[in-house]
Amino acid sequence: MIAAPGDSIVVTLADEAETILFGEDLVLALKAGDCLALSGDLGAGKSTLARAFLRAMADQNDLEVPSPTFTLVQIYDLLIPVAHFDLYRLADPSELDELGFDEALSSGICLVEWPEMGGDLLPLDRITLTLEHETVGRRATITAPEAALARIRRVIAIREFLCTHGHANGRRRFLTGDASMRAYETVLSESGETLILMDWPKRPEGPPVLDGKPYPKVAHIAEDAYPFVAISEYLRGIGLCAPEVLEVDYDQGILLIENLGQDGVLDEDGQPIGERYRESVVALAYLHGHEILQDLPVAGSSTHHIPDFDPVAMKMEARLLLDWYLPWKRGGQAGEDEREEYLSIWDGLIAELGSAEKNLLLRDFHSPNIIWRSQASGVHQVGLIDFQDAMIGPTAYDLASLVQDARVDIPKVLADQMMIDYLTLRRALGGFDEAGFLKSWAIMAAQRNCKLAGLWVRLRERDGKPHYMKHMPRTLRHLSTALAHEALAPLRDWCHRAGIELPES
Repeated sequence: MIAAPGDSIVVTLADEAETILFGEDLVLALKAGDCLALSGDLGAGKSTLARAFLRAMADQNDLEVPSPTFTLVQIYDLLIPVAHFDLYRLADPSELDELGFDEALSSGICLVEWPEMGGDLLPLDRITLTLEHETVGRRATITAPEAALARIRRVIAIREFLCTHGHANGRRRFLTGDASMRAYETVLSESGETLILMDWPKRPEGPPVLDGKPYPKVAHIAEDAYPFVAISEYLRGIGLCAPEVLEVDYDQGILLIENLGQDGVLDEDGQPIGERYRESVVALAYLHGHEILQDLPVAGSSTHHIPDFDPVAMKMEARLLLDWYLPWKRGGQAGEDEREEYLSIWDGLIAELGSAEKNLLLRDFHSPNIIWRSQASGVHQVGLIDFQDAMIGPTAYDLASLVQDARVDIPKVLADQMMIDYLTLRRALGGFDEAGFLKSWAIMAAQRNCKLAGLWVRLRERDGKPHYMKHMPRTLRHLSTALAHEALAPLRDWCHRAGIELPES
């Protein structure tokens, strides 16, 4: 039974197995800079919980975890570095400095047994977990600042979700996060099957950016799980490979989905595998060969209306270059005339798309979101994920997203072949306006890369995620390629006057 008052959390752990699971789950709640202080009498389960935490963080169930009783500290270089302190034999709290406590906390997590011996030198914002014997099992009481408690409540809610759906003993491990608020875990069931858990908490309402609406609403970013479920069912229904949604809690934003596998379209060195990229083009052409369906059934009687990639959304995304990239590059905002000219150019380019072929666009159809399934055949070799933000728009968008992969350098010979493959497949279906498609491809590629150039800076400046900036040189190269089309001459000229240095395409 779990109770969660406002300033603390109380968890009842029936036995050692539940203590181990709880220790493993805490890995998913803690982050660098957290100090987890484990209190309790001898035999209360502190070492059991600490050992489970470290093994889960290492994703090694047989990891040797010696007690630091005599050494006082044991350092683990893991996904997040962890320093395991046992202060039982600490002679004086001042010795914490000699043990490198502050340095360990600045770069990772500090796991502290017998924190009472540290006196007042432990951080005030620490997470204190006190274990006490019960008649049966143990009781864990957690006190911490509200932000840390919220993270812990979330992992507890996910554990309750798993219990409700028959996976009470599922072993959870962090898989990945993305640029949004979503995070993913693997769940190893008792039967040995590995499933994927999508953790998608509701995002706070952001500031208005246009007509009183926050960015997600203007840009049609999915805010709950309904679009993912609806589009997954649609893709599976037309013969493509998307993960089956096994269980879902729409209110909490927790989904348990089929695991399509671990392989992607890149080799061990992170280089593109040509065959896999080319087969992804086949899957895309297959999708575009189907009739548009904009209203999809979901959750029984509900319907998900796929939004249009409308001019407002296109322009809002392209504006990220103005709002974030240009100020970062030049150290100041664009002038009013410069700004109006840029937006006017995009009005004209978007108008050119009025007659473009349209269909379902997955929106982020590139290497991180493609699973390679070597045991399958045909289009089922290509597993599709991360399509919750799908819209109805120019079919060229997803091809631009794939050929100009935002995360990977695609050799020109392969990029050219992918374009040839797609055009050949579409010609075979008949009624294909190739010249119009290539123009819309250039416009969509430019729009996407203007967005990405601003997005990488926003992730760095606003969200504290500087590692995305490594993609900036590639993004500018892709933008240069798109601007080579004659229809993009006005934007190419504007970039030159604005001092945006683009490499040769």
